[in-house]
Amino acid sequence: MKFSLLTTAAILVPATAKTYFQELFDDEGWNKRWTVPAGWKPKSEMGEWKRSTGKYYADEEDFGLKTGPDARHHGLSAKLKTPFKSSDGKDLVIQYSVKNEQGIDCGGAYIKLLPGGDSFDANTFGGDTPYAIMFGPDICGSSKRTHVILHSEKHNEGILINKDIPCESDKVSHLYTLVVRPDNTFEVFVDNKSVRSGKLEEEFDFLEPKEIKDPDQSKPEDWVDVSTIPDPTDTKPEGYDDIPEEIPDGDVTKPDDWDDEDDGEWEPPMVDNPDFKGEWKPKMIANPDYKGSWVHPIIPNPDYQYNDKMYAVCEEACTHVGFELWQVKSGTIFDDILITDSLEEAQKYAEDVWFPKLGKEVSMQVADQEREDADDADMEDDDDDDFDEGMGDEF
Repeated sequence: MKFSLLTTAAILVPATAKTYFQELFDDEGWNKRWTVPAGWKPKSEMGEWKRSTGKYYADEEDFGLKTGPDARHHGLSAKLKTPFKSSDGKDLVIQYSVKNEQGIDCGGAYIKLLPGGDSFDANTFGGDTPYAIMFGPDICGSSKRTHVILHSEKHNEGILINKDIPCESDKVSHLYTLVVRPDNTFEVFVDNKSVRSGKLEEEFDFLEPKEIKDPDQSKPEDWVDVSTIPDPTDTKPEGYDDIPEEIPDGDVTKPDDWDDEDDGEWEPPMVDNPDFKGEWKPKMIANPDYKGSWVHPIIPNPDYQYNDKMYAVCEEACTHVGFELWQVKSGTIFDDILITDSLEEAQKYAEDVWFPKLGKEVSMQVADQEREDADDADMEDDDDDDFDEGMGDEF
């Protein structure tokens, strides 16, 4: 049962790990921990959040939080149990599950980690609220990607990962995990499998380029970068322009029944002239003055400076977590939210709790599909029997 699984997960948490936030939505008190921002959008534009197991689930008490109805904004935030401070020099791990049972066609399913402390206004939390991290899947049409956006204190804005990370788009649950480490590296996992990792300076535009084009250099005015020129000794042949583009077709003769008085003067049809060469152009030769393509000299960028605190997205302590979404087709179920400083803790939870839940969910889906297939087969058999009986009446 759910209780025994969660109890096991708690026992397996490493002794040195610290949990800053955890939410399973398995009790009615979730709406006391979370706040819907009534002051963000007009009520008519806001969706609702409801606890739901979904159509397929681990057990009847395994709830998540579901969005609805369609074409609405959805907002929700909660306070961390303990603020996370980048200055503590610990890994930051964000993990949560997403289930798009509705077959989402356009909508976000990402989570945000937020600063603000006591001044954080949960009632107006929305798209303009500053955030430290925006992470998770976003699907709209053919665009299916996992957002990773990290706040840069220096740039005072969010820095988007340079190369898209694909996301899952089927109807079963998937677990998304982001790790940001104080050695300025990161890693993204989907279902406990690493799908992208690297150095922050290589995957995000946190830093100025190490080298730039020398601003004091430019291509010389007399630089010749044209490789070929018209041959000055080549001249147009005499009479070249007198050659017509079309000529009368010599294979066609005037019809015997043609009457010049009634039909007019007969003219043969015109055909392409094989001697016509088009507009004359001199032949091209190698340019004796050609110097090749001019290459702008590169110099070290005087503005480049390595930042050993790129990872410090929570330089001002992160104190809240939230969802700020737009969904055309709602019905996404969120669950298993965990913010910790231990990837081991997150992966232990995935192995010991989340994967068993997923296995039961998938088993329910498979069984349901088998029943639907069997029902479809029975209906086809009934249709065949009706057809046979009808044919029997005919003969």
